[in-house]
Parts: sequence; structure tokens; C-alpha cells
Amino acid sequence: MRRKPTNSKAGLILSLGSSAFAVIRSVKQIRRTRGGQDRLTTANTVAGLLPLVTSALLILRRLRGRSRQQA
Repeated sequence: MRRKPTNSKAGLILSLGSSAFAVIRSVKQIRRTRGGQDRLTTANTVAGLLPLVTSALLILRRLRGRSRQQA
């Protein structure tokens, strides 16, 4: 039996904040690697950034769904 995720609004906002912080760190790392002209490291950093962006978007979608249910 699958359980429905029961995240509180505060927990979701905290998750979104940590995801946003991780995205900001990755963007800074991309800027550093681009300056070094190392394409492999830049590609690795971009590949690591994609799951972070996806998780942030999933959290936003869950928050939006929660606000629509309460309205």
C-alpha cells in the first residue's frame, strides 16, 4: 500500500529553501568552471544542477496543489 506524502506547509517551504540554496551554489560553481575553460567540469556541474531544479519544481507544484485544496 502506498502512502500519500503528508508534508506540512512549513516542511515544504523549508525543502524549497534548501533546494533554492543548492541551485544558487551550483550556479556559482558553473560560473567558476566556465572561467577555467574546462568543459567536462562545466558539463558535470550542469548535470548535477538538473535534479536540483526538478526537485524545486516538484516542491512548488506540491505547494500550489496544497493552496488550491485549502481555497
